[in-house]
Amino acid sequence: MSKLIRLAFISFICTLLLACSKPAFQGTDISQSQIGGGFSLIDHHGQLKTLADYQGKVVVLFFGYTSCPDVCPTTMAELRNTMSELGEAAKDVQVLFISVDPERDTTQLLSQYVPAFHPSFIGLTGNKSQIDAATKNYRAIYQKQGQGNNYLVDHTAGSYLIDRKGNTRVLVNYGAGAATFTHDIQLLLAD
Repeated sequence: MSKLIRLAFISFICTLLLACSKPAFQGTDISQSQIGGGFSLIDHHGQLKTLADYQGKVVVLFFGYTSCPDVCPTTMAELRNTMSELGEAAKDVQVLFISVDPERDTTQLLSQYVPAFHPSFIGLTGNKSQIDAATKNYRAIYQKQGQGNNYLVDHTAGSYLIDRKGNTRVLVNYGAGAATFTHDIQLLLAD
């Protein structure tokens, strides 16, 4: 009987060790999904960028637009707070804001809007087919609502966390807060 108890104890310890070794994200773990992939867009400095350019960093990818009245500035402010909470580790994180409003969001406008939240944040844009390719890879949506210059753009409000190897790992829902971003980014940085 003692042999059986020892085996049960060893099995229990192994189970605990395995459970502890897996990250417990606060956002939705999408590691096993087919969400994510490359893109080819222009950054707010006018340079062509791909996801591969950020390999080695944890990437936070967010689709939005500069005229967004609520979701985008809220998320960008949460990400700014996250960078402060990360301290020195923030140098290993890259926030990418992909505009879904290429009609209005020029590189010049993105260069003013995006770094206003944090100097390391990068705004990306492109033509409609480039943006469509990026949104398709991330299963994100966007749709123009209204006419004239004051239209709105409905868009996916979640943020994607991509590990240092370029694998999409976590979806952080809108409004989750800086603490959720910080927690999950720290897990990816330690991975």
